[in-house]
Amino acid sequence: MATSFRVVSVIAVLSSLFLLASCQTCSNYTFSNNKVFSSCSDLPCLDAHIHWNYNSSTRRAEIAYRATQEPTGWIAWGINPTESGMPGSQVLVAFLHSNGNLIAYPTAITSYDPPMEPSSLSFPVSNISAEYAKNEMIIFAVVGPLGNSSTVNQIWQTGTSVSNDIPQMHELAGPHLQSLGTLDFLSG
Repeated sequence: MATSFRVVSVIAVLSSLFLLASCQTCSNYTFSNNKVFSSCSDLPCLDAHIHWNYNSSTRRAEIAYRATQEPTGWIAWGINPTESGMPGSQVLVAFLHSNGNLIAYPTAITSYDPPMEPSSLSFPVSNISAEYAKNEMIIFAVVGPLGNSSTVNQIWQTGTSVSNDIPQMHELAGPHLQSLGTLDFLSG
């Protein structure tokens, strides 16, 4: 009887720990630089999350986009100011450069096979940086001022390879084709 009780107790404790771990959301995340964001959203695919502070008077958003990624891969998050898909998007990309530094920069996505090289965006971006922590790549930046609405069309992506310091094409199936949606910086 005592052995059965111990087994049941151990199973109950392990189950509760598993449930707690599976309930982790963006709101439970602590950034290594002690940065705090007032809002966040667990994105529906690619094990990715967007955190932000939005200033409605300046129409600027301080963001942190993070996604699970191997050090050899890349991540990207961006806004499409005119449509809901990839072409026309203005993104921030991060990866481990051949010099050993994690870098982040803006790039405009003009086609389904973009060059992914640094370029200007149609809106201001500042304070771009990146870090690798807890098996995730994280991009930090301030975007805006944005248009007259607090709602934007967002896209996000991950890729598995970088060649000659240029992120290579991501997979063209499943969650990689579903990584888009709208984000309202005011209501989440």
